[in-house]
Amino acid sequence: MASTKTKLQLQERVRLPRTAWKLADLAVLFLLLALLARRASSLVAAGCAAPACTWCWVAALICEAWFTVVWLMNINAKWNPVRFDTHPERLAQRRSDDELPAVDMFVTTADPKLEPPLVTVNTVLSLLALDYPAGKLTCYVSDDGCSAVTCYALREAAEFAKLWVPFCKKYGVGVRAPFVYFSSGAAGAAADAEFLRAWTLMKNEYEELVRRIEKAEEDSLVRRGDGEFAEFVGADRRNHPTIIKVLWDSSSKSKSNQAADDRIPSLIYVSREKSPTQHHHFKAGAMNVLTRVSGVVTNSPIMLNVDCDMFANNPQVALHAMCLLLGFDDDVHSGFVQAPQKFYGALNDDPFGNQMQVIFEKIGYGVAGLQGLFYCGTGCFHRRKVMYGVPPDSATTTSTKDSPSDKELQNKFGGSNELIESARSIISGDMFKSPTTVVADLTNRVEAAKQVSACSFETGTSWGQEVGWVYGSMTEDILTGQRIHAAGWRSAILNPDPPAFLGGAPTGGPASLTQYKRWATGLLEILLSRHNPVLLSAFKRLDFRQCVAYLVIDVWPVRAPFELCYALLAPYCLIANRSFLPKSSEPGFVIPLALFLAYNAYNLGEYKDCRLSVRAWWNNHRMQRIVSSSAWLLAFLTVVLKTVGLSETVFEVTRKEQQSSSDGDAGDGADDADPGRFTFDSSPVFVPPTALAMLSIVAVAVGAWRVVAGAVPAAGGPGAGELVCCGWLVLCFWPFVRGLVGKGSYGIPWSVRLKAALLVAAFAHLCTRN
Repeated sequence: MASTKTKLQLQERVRLPRTAWKLADLAVLFLLLALLARRASSLVAAGCAAPACTWCWVAALICEAWFTVVWLMNINAKWNPVRFDTHPERLAQRRSDDELPAVDMFVTTADPKLEPPLVTVNTVLSLLALDYPAGKLTCYVSDDGCSAVTCYALREAAEFAKLWVPFCKKYGVGVRAPFVYFSSGAAGAAADAEFLRAWTLMKNEYEELVRRIEKAEEDSLVRRGDGEFAEFVGADRRNHPTIIKVLWDSSSKSKSNQAADDRIPSLIYVSREKSPTQHHHFKAGAMNVLTRVSGVVTNSPIMLNVDCDMFANNPQVALHAMCLLLGFDDDVHSGFVQAPQKFYGALNDDPFGNQMQVIFEKIGYGVAGLQGLFYCGTGCFHRRKVMYGVPPDSATTTSTKDSPSDKELQNKFGGSNELIESARSIISGDMFKSPTTVVADLTNRVEAAKQVSACSFETGTSWGQEVGWVYGSMTEDILTGQRIHAAGWRSAILNPDPPAFLGGAPTGGPASLTQYKRWATGLLEILLSRHNPVLLSAFKRLDFRQCVAYLVIDVWPVRAPFELCYALLAPYCLIANRSFLPKSSEPGFVIPLALFLAYNAYNLGEYKDCRLSVRAWWNNHRMQRIVSSSAWLLAFLTVVLKTVGLSETVFEVTRKEQQSSSDGDAGDGADDADPGRFTFDSSPVFVPPTALAMLSIVAVAVGAWRVVAGAVPAAGGPGAGELVCCGWLVLCFWPFVRGLVGKGSYGIPWSVRLKAALLVAAFAHLCTRN
């Protein structure tokens, strides 16, 4: 075979220029340090005659020192951005279709009500129709809801795929999730008659599929008690045996002889065993079961995992990923390949601050220039050997002679002979070699797959620790990525055009804050565990700068008490007639004013640089204040209570929006009239920001009354700075101000208002107490 050096590269690592931004980073850092120096010198120089509210200045100094540390961590993460350009058209020069590595695709769903089966079906169909050899793809769907409706929907999807996949490949369909493809309306005036007939037929078939899925009822399917759904009889989602069904098997002889464009990848349904006496480790447990099941069935060297609402938007995504997985001279540079999360049908200007475009473009590309982008839990291609805990040093040096013994593999992977043999072939084999476990009929492997799906199988093994997805945090993605990077592997960012995957961003206050609370809870669990990135950097192979980059994300919940304390200083000073900022007539006032303007101008510049509007910047700015005082704060308290043994964390599934092939985004209900408006429920997560909104209004009223009444400010009393801060808080919490007078889901429930009012009254009492 000719040397690869004479051939074009599959990928190129491109450094992104950032000189002006680096100067801006340092300018803001200089202002932060100047503010710290000014505040510290005021406290030290004045001694006992320090400002009237000494504790306010000390608290402000501590908070500002924390903000400086956070800014330094962000500078580190953004400093050296890179991108990877991929060239899938060059793959044919390096490998034929038969030589491409096989890929096992994992889709996870947990609740048929919060994650409607039609959402999962569209994701599965987009994966089955990828531009990749069908015989090299297998799709596994994990259903932690143990829903007969989900299984039925996937069975129907497998039948529809027989028409959909050939249609997509024949006509070069761009987006292969049917609900997106058919939402564009007519096929186009320039299309020929044959295509129009095929398009109309396919749209009718899809609408019939949607009708059947939406009409399916759990009780009706289970009531039959025989045939395909007999195993669901008497099954409870928290207590049932393993259910595995091969819904489509492309490996059978009759199907493998089909034309390449007509072949459909295999589709397998998995609902792992559940028992009230066993901990199931949420999504991480489901992913480990899929890893073991696929290991004894197809054992592909590459694994792709996506959430049930994250469809493949680019049909060549697997080829782009292979450019990164095969394009380096050393596998260590692509332990996993992660695509940034992007969203379809996203609301204009990101009203709930959860589309994260700036985070991925600024921090994501920056971290890609270090040890690699974080694992984000979806849209990621993994090397199976990396998930099996193989370090990069031995990944290319292991020989048959050096392969681990059966006893070592049993202690690590469990007591399944089939899994042990498949693991041995991955650890010591060639990723292009045909898997040793593949058989002519996948159904022959179902019993072995059920064995490794048992909820007691992991006992005494390394699963959830050194093997597979790591347990111990609700953000199993960040934790697992940290373990991989700590082993010495690097990761690559996958960002083709069009985007690789598109998902659904939650809308409304409850769904958005629930998601942020779950993330923050898991991140703090990591920070307080032995998987802390600082320890991984000190004792393992996590680069120091990568460690600091991880801390940018891991400290989200730790930011909450500091930001809450700083937010309370201005209202306290206005009500208690104190100050924590220099007066506008003092020279020192210039420093916080310049910092306020520079910081916001910097952030606004980042949003404009990412092609976003001023309104998008403002929405994200206010949402950061809201999330910090609500989701992050409750996550912080939850983990603290868990640490002292007074509480347990609960995994909360984020509601996925039902997809429709019809045009238009608005629903029929009144609450859908303004999807970008904040909605509320009686969750405790809304109490702190409601109290802050109330308190800021009270503080502004007190400050305005003093100005109107012409009251002479006491020495050390509040000035313009404190009044502006409270006004800024009112603007940031404006959705809650509107919620105080809103109705229905747009109004804050009275139970939340009452709790918030009690907190405000208690705080005001403390402010006025001598």
